[in-house]
Parts: sequence; C-alpha cells; structure tokens
Amino acid sequence: MYSYSKDGIKISVMIDTRRINSRGKYPVKIRVNYKRVRQYYSTGKELTQDEWDKLPELKSRQYKEIREDIENSFYLVRDNVELLAEKGEFSFHILNTRLGKSTGDTLTNAIRSKIVQLEIEERIGTMLLHKETLRLVSEFAGDNVLFDMVTVQWLKKCEAYWLRTGKGHTTIGMHMRNIRALMNEAKKVGVIKESQYPFGKDRYEIKTGEATKKALSLEEISKIYNFSDETEVTEKYKDLWIFIYMCNGINVADLVKLKYSDINDGEICFIRQKTERTSKSIKRIRVALTPEMGTIIKKWGNTIDGDNYIFPYLTGNETALERKTITRELTRRINKRIKRIAEAVGIGRRNISTYTARHSFATVLKRSGANIAYISESLGHNDLKTTEHYLANFEKEERIKNSRLLTNFGDSL
Repeated sequence: MYSYSKDGIKISVMIDTRRINSRGKYPVKIRVNYKRVRQYYSTGKELTQDEWDKLPELKSRQYKEIREDIENSFYLVRDNVELLAEKGEFSFHILNTRLGKSTGDTLTNAIRSKIVQLEIEERIGTMLLHKETLRLVSEFAGDNVLFDMVTVQWLKKCEAYWLRTGKGHTTIGMHMRNIRALMNEAKKVGVIKESQYPFGKDRYEIKTGEATKKALSLEEISKIYNFSDETEVTEKYKDLWIFIYMCNGINVADLVKLKYSDINDGEICFIRQKTERTSKSIKRIRVALTPEMGTIIKKWGNTIDGDNYIFPYLTGNETALERKTITRELTRRINKRIKRIAEAVGIGRRNISTYTARHSFATVLKRSGANIAYISESLGHNDLKTTEHYLANFEKEERIKNSRLLTNFGDSL
C-alpha cells in the first residue's frame, strides 16, 4: 500500500500473516529492511486477509479511518528514517529511540535494538555485554523501563540493587556506561529533555573500581618462563601466555587471527580488532619476531603457509559469534593454566591472566627506560595520554618503593 526506499533502507506497510489472533485477524505493521535485517513497527491495526486485500477500495468511514491511521504510522517511520539517512546516522537502535517518543518505546527496547545492531556489525563482545546489561536491567526493573523512568534516584537504586547481588563497581560501571550511551542518544533525538538527563556532575556519576596492580616484574615473568611440570598442556598454555607478553601484549582475539602472511622481514604486523572500527586511521602494530617467539610458533603453530593461521584455532569459516566463542575458550584455558603456574612459583597472590601479560609488557618497558611514545605505538593507543593513564594505574608499588628512599638515611644519622 505504501513503500519508500532511501540509501539501502526500504520501508513498506504489510499484513503480518505469521500469527492469526482469536478474532481471525492479522496485525498491520511497518516493515523496515536494512542490510538484510528486518524490524517491524506496530500500527495498532488488525485486519483479515480479505479486508487487507480490499482496503484501498473500501469506502466506509471505518476503513477510511483505518487507512489514515496506517498512513500516519507509515509517515512517522518514514520521516524518522529519512532524517537519519540524510545525516548518515541510520541504525535500528537510533530509529527505535526516536520512535520511542511516539510509540511508547523503552530503554529496554533500545538495548535490544542496540544488540541487533552490534550483531550486524559483528561486534560480538560488545553485543554480549549489552545482553548482560539487558538482563540486569530487566532483573531490577522489569521488561518495560520507559526512558523517563531513568532518573538519578532510579540509577542510585539500581546501583544499590546490583551491589547487593554481588556486582562490583567495575562491573556496574560497564553497564551504567551502556545505559548512559543510550540516554545520550535519547537526548540527542529529543526523546528526553536536557533537564531529564540523569548523568553528570551533581546528578548520577558512574563510579569506577579501584585500580589494582596487574603488571608483573621482569623477575616474576622469568619464573613463569622457566617453569616446567613436564606436561604438554602446561607447556603449551604457558608458551602462549609468553607469546602474548612478547607480542606487545596482543589480545587473544588478535592472536588467533594472526596468519603467516602477517610475518614480513622479521616482523609480525597486525591491526588490533578493538580499534579497527573505532579509529579514524588504522594503526598497524609491528612486533620484532624474536627467537623465543619463533620457537613457540614452531612448537605449537600450523604448517608454514602464507594462507594459514599461525596458531591452529581458526579455519576461516567461522561466524563472528563462533570466533568469539573460540577466543573465550582459549583465553579461559590460558588463564586457568597460568594461575596454576603462578601459584607454583610463588606469585599467585594476584589474579594473573592474559590481561596481566599486556600490562606487564608495557610496564617492564617503562621501568627499563623505554620511550613512552614507543610504548604507546606498540600498544596501539591513539595518543600518549591514553598510555600515560594506562601505565599510571599499575605503578603504585613502584611509587611506594621510591617513597621509602626519602627516609633511607642509613648511617648518615
């Protein structure tokens, strides 16, 4: 009856015959297609198949009003799609946020739409985090949280509830930032007013967990490097942890994607998955392939071939979700084994993981006098401030040690 297309976005009015109601009628919906994904928006009307087929011709006042209501719903969706497309900002979760003002949409539906968008973009880790945000919000306040319900008081009560259920400030902060991002979009498109926005100074401020020292010293890393219990499984996962440390603290998600074609002129070259979509300019990280790294590849890697992955965890046929599952499982196995090794060599007092390897790479270089610009480039950071903040959180022990020098008077007294 009505249709519209712009910049690959198609809108049409349709009768949804997937499920008939008790009155023998089907709902009339607005369907939006974008990048092979469909979402449906209710018009609040329902018709039989025969009424739908004849609707353009029916002249009674009742059907004239139905046509007008369907038309109004169509133009509401179309106008919002057109505006977002012209700005180059179209996504389903932003469209749903805009429509929320007129259709009673909710924060919970906005999170669901964000999840759909993240899946389309294959940002699986962020998608899974939003799924957990949705679960926690629904657990606290139900499945129908209106945007104007999210006040400073609501956020404080939500935080208190999550703390009572065992969540730490770091975890709560991650989920609150997801909520804040959606509230920012709601404010941007006029769903809520500035006066209703609950985040910021003198409103609700997201707390951060206290940073704990995660980096190991060179001496502690040496203990891990030289450890052996003469089992193959320990040797393999220990070697992978050491490889992560030596390969500029590479994330496991990037480790499993390394190919032999990424090795050139004695260096491994890769792009961080984490910043590939978010950075304006793509930064390639270059790592000198040391003899120790070469030995690890020879022991645990695939047959040398430019098209082969270096390590035997991916085939190239996996979906984004399958890659994420494989990455998580490998990370879990490395972490489980490295914790046992840390306990065996007497450094198990901390939660040592693949994350520790990355922090240790940066901190060992800093303590050895390496230029911070070099460390920043090696980590793939976009600016020095990020690196400075990153390193500052893991040097408390060093500050304490240096402060003791101030009163190390010895025999001078």
